[in-house]
Amino acid sequence: MNRIENTFQEFVDALQTAGDAIAFERVAARLAQKLGFQQFAYLCLSGDTPTLISSYPKSWTSRYFHLEYQQLDPVIIRARVERDLFSWGGEARAPSGSRAQRQFFDEAATFGIRSGITVPIRGGFGRMAAFTLATNDREIDLEHLVGEWSDVVHQAGLYFHAHVAARLGAPFPTEQDHGAKLTQRERQCLAWTAQGKTVASIAVLVAIAPRTVVFHLENARRKLGAASIAQCIAIALRRGLLS
Repeated sequence: MNRIENTFQEFVDALQTAGDAIAFERVAARLAQKLGFQQFAYLCLSGDTPTLISSYPKSWTSRYFHLEYQQLDPVIIRARVERDLFSWGGEARAPSGSRAQRQFFDEAATFGIRSGITVPIRGGFGRMAAFTLATNDREIDLEHLVGEWSDVVHQAGLYFHAHVAARLGAPFPTEQDHGAKLTQRERQCLAWTAQGKTVASIAVLVAIAPRTVVFHLENARRKLGAASIAQCIAIALRRGLLS
């Protein structure tokens, strides 16, 4: 394994033992620092009460929700409609958006949140979450990092969301997650995926073809009524199907 793969595997292993918001914050903050970022934030908008786990300054997060910045934040607005990881901010980019949004970015920068990488996580009926790694470093090359680490950061965001949903209460509940029975092979494939294994790795571990791994994962997702494999893992963990 190279350094990034080791970092990701340590992150996945640590998620297995995190049991509360403070523990999840420590796990993600450590990942952010090892990848060269100063801070991270996980924001889930589901229902009336947002869920936030972050290493941002408390003075900023309190102000953020007091002024309902989640309705203005260009990163969250973009995460609502995009499916792929994206970068934002930075000194080299011309200011964009409304005057209020530009002022929002200026204010965030005073708290050390100048630019970052965000993983959108979309649920049904307008529900969404976003996992962000942020920095105050003016010299960081975000485009290079996105190109080099996009898969790792994207998977990290999805796994973080899945484990937070399972341990702290599922942000994206579904009425279809009752009564469905997973086969042993479907549980195996989901369990390995929850531990950060790729489809190719699972195929070797379970001694089946990669396309069969995908088949079992999709079957499990359909049975549990999940919108994504990450949500499927969250539901399965919550119901004790992978223990």
